[in-house]
Amino acid sequence: MKKPIPSAKRSAGVTRPRPEPGYHHGELQEALIAASEAILAEQGAEGFTLREAARRAGVSPAAPSHHFGNAQGLLTEVAIRGYDALADALRKAVSDKRSAREKLHAQGMAYVGFALRHPGRFQMMFANKRLLADDARLRQASRAAGAEFEMVVAELVGGTPKQAKTAAAAAWSTVHGFAKLALEEKFGSVSNEAGRREITITLDRILNYLWPASGA
Repeated sequence: MKKPIPSAKRSAGVTRPRPEPGYHHGELQEALIAASEAILAEQGAEGFTLREAARRAGVSPAAPSHHFGNAQGLLTEVAIRGYDALADALRKAVSDKRSAREKLHAQGMAYVGFALRHPGRFQMMFANKRLLADDARLRQASRAAGAEFEMVVAELVGGTPKQAKTAAAAAWSTVHGFAKLALEEKFGSVSNEAGRREITITLDRILNYLWPASGA
């Protein structure tokens, strides 16, 4: 009896690369982004590594490069989504407010609230050296979030577009600086409810001092 002839694949000694685990669901990009955000939430921007993101997504260390190029590419996508979420939070904050002062006050609270809920993502959004700073989508997302402040401030202060932009920069600097200090626990602990409540109370007082919702 003749022995069976080996298949072309076997006789040629061809070894096909095994597909990455996780590819089967067609959402490797989403898995890597979710893994990255989990790392940022747990360990902050300093604790992020591409290898750990790949491990959590269940793929090889080389897999992220197929979709994002490198760590900067992946983190840039995380930052873009962060700006999109921030812009959405700022829009929702003013949806039921009538006066410009009430809107600005609400946006200030929403901005810091976003930072407290997503500290790792928030820090990464402004970690320019770790992002593709010239990425067009990143610039667009950042400007869109800033525009939410600018529209409300323009309504509040009037004047020329340049004056409104300057006032918006002042408002943003105020709440962003407070958010950074809050994450450094200068106003209370961010790890427990009592501390976060104290932070919120302090912010509310500052905003009422700068932009009283009553207009007083």
